[in-house]
Amino acid sequence: MHILEGEKVTKNFGGLAAVSDVDFFVDKGEIVGLIGPNGAGKTTLFNLISAALTPKPGIIKFEGKNITGLKPYQICRKGIARTFQTVKIFGYLSILENVRVAAFFGSGDKPSPAEATKEALELLEFVGLSKKVAVDAPAKDLTLANQKRLEVARALATKPKLLLLDELMAGLNQTEVAEAMDDVRQIRDRGITIIMIEHVMKAIMNVCDRIIVLNYGKKIAEGTPQEIVNSKIVIEVYLGEQTATGS
Repeated sequence: MHILEGEKVTKNFGGLAAVSDVDFFVDKGEIVGLIGPNGAGKTTLFNLISAALTPKPGIIKFEGKNITGLKPYQICRKGIARTFQTVKIFGYLSILENVRVAAFFGSGDKPSPAEATKEALELLEFVGLSKKVAVDAPAKDLTLANQKRLEVARALATKPKLLLLDELMAGLNQTEVAEAMDDVRQIRDRGITIIMIEHVMKAIMNVCDRIIVLNYGKKIAEGTPQEIVNSKIVIEVYLGEQTATGS
């Protein structure tokens, strides 16, 4: 079953087509990778799905219903959550409060204050933060890797059915990347479908069921990791560059 579908999704900024005539789908339970060179339109597509932007033209459907034109908070309450390429935590709130506030905001029944605290603590434990830091500390004091974990916990607190991860592993060392890969698998094991933008090819190839490749706003390839790694056009426009830089 397609949990998410896009039909002829397009977004222009002036004369620049950031996303152009893109058709896509994501099946329930999948981990789908979204890759391509910088400027390919990946984050713009995330912004369109999460309603930070509106496609013109194009239609986006979630669970079979047209969600085009809804507000971001409405998208969240329907069960779509996201993280950001540049983390957007509430720096002066505590680590716990960052997650707790999301528990009140997302889909499903609204918890009591005590229930929200319990959910937040469970999610901080799930992402491995409660063992590393004091949860009453300011979120701004966290390392980059732990800020990314916090952002994932906050997104999960909204009880999403679909989670958009935007470069979760950027800036992490090899050990942290391996931990993040495990986190992604465990999130899927919780019944959450995932789309992930990532430049760390080790993660994309080992975690994703299917990969979509964008270049200059257009979809140029789609398939299993093995099909993508053997695609001549993907090697030419993207993977060759990754190999050359050792990414």
